[in-house]
Amino acid sequence: MMLLPIIFCLLVVQFCEVSNAGVTSRYVRKLEASVDMPKQCFPPPPGFNAPEQVHITQGDHVGRSMIISWVTPIHHSPNVVAYWEAAAAGGHHGHKHKVHAKTTTYRYYNYSSGFIHHATIRRLKYDTKYFYQLGKHDVSRRFSFRTPPKVGPDVPYTFGVIGDLGQTYDSNQTFEHYVSNPKGQAVLFVGDLSYADNHPFHDNERWDIWGRFVEKSTAYQPWIWAPGNHELDYAPEIEEYMPFKPYMHRYHVPYKASKSTSPLWYSIKRASTYIIVLSSYSAYGKYTPQYKWLEQELAKVNRSETPWLIVLVHSPWYNSNTYHYMEGESMRVMFESWFVKYKVDLVFAGHVHSYERTERVSNIQYNITNGLSMPVKDASAPVYITIGDGGNIEGLASSFTEPQPSYSAFREASFGHAILEVKNRTHAFYTWHRNQDNEATAADSTWFYNRYWYPHEEPK
Repeated sequence: MMLLPIIFCLLVVQFCEVSNAGVTSRYVRKLEASVDMPKQCFPPPPGFNAPEQVHITQGDHVGRSMIISWVTPIHHSPNVVAYWEAAAAGGHHGHKHKVHAKTTTYRYYNYSSGFIHHATIRRLKYDTKYFYQLGKHDVSRRFSFRTPPKVGPDVPYTFGVIGDLGQTYDSNQTFEHYVSNPKGQAVLFVGDLSYADNHPFHDNERWDIWGRFVEKSTAYQPWIWAPGNHELDYAPEIEEYMPFKPYMHRYHVPYKASKSTSPLWYSIKRASTYIIVLSSYSAYGKYTPQYKWLEQELAKVNRSETPWLIVLVHSPWYNSNTYHYMEGESMRVMFESWFVKYKVDLVFAGHVHSYERTERVSNIQYNITNGLSMPVKDASAPVYITIGDGGNIEGLASSFTEPQPSYSAFREASFGHAILEVKNRTHAFYTWHRNQDNEATAADSTWFYNRYWYPHEEPK
């Protein structure tokens, strides 16, 4: 009879272990091919040499500058951006300032780019709406943006989070869902933009198409860019030996403001956040430029000024999908102990074309000889979020490993985007919106507690 209580206890323990496991969503997306939209869906704007592919990003370290980028297809001029403060605009009668752009072009195999312009507007006021105008006469185009609030510890701010977007019909659904969400003020983009390299000879016209596709957002709010593997465009078979050539010509970032030596890794402050962008496809071993830069960068973050420390990287460090499994492992081994030491709050990654959110775990005890090589709960560790689910041409990554590992809190093979609402120095609310039946459905949501100011366990 003594066996019955023992068996009962074992069953209770087993049930408790199962009930504490993460969630694999029961939602099953219909597995259909992701097909690129035809090029004619996104023609150039009307007018001779009209400015197109307009996009903006933060132009300094603190948010008082904006980089305005655009393409003119035929002539290098006009390469001037006019801008004025909205409150003082008075219709067409506001005082306009002008900034000249730096203009570049490039060739890639049998493709020649248009004239790519980058102009940095400086000394802007915080939390202020500005209009800006490109082109002239009957082909001028007008846009607007709002600068972020002044950097401070309790400044609320809301980010959209998107990865691996591409330009398929699924991409369009993800993008339209984000654009229709009124909360987003800037986008954290974790890499893989146009997927031009999925086409013969890395069809660079697809870069132009993608720039037109996303312009309705990128021209009005800054996208914070991280490079992915589809930005490499390294193709020796067609004698293209310069990695990241189209990406670095088209997408400029303020890397020098954070003393980086490369636009592929850099940092910015925005409201109450400190955002660090890393490159999964650049050298990061000991003594490399990226390694040395990150070592110094993490040490100088002032959490009393910017409580929220967020990292963008393309290849995920924790991933329970068989797709790209463990591709981020060597970078994790190099840097994870630093992330724990400096209490990084969130790490966003792409690359895997599904969605996953982890528990706060680390695997930093392993030192080759001690045999300790399992992730454990760690209150000082980040939450790792894989959001490579924009909807690109390579399709869905639907094969998760089984059983679900203990570090995985929620996972789903779907396309979508996320919204991160930083409320104050201690709390941020996060939602992931799956694309379902033409609606953006909030399928995962949670509160995040700041690791520096409020390092308590978050609700399940």
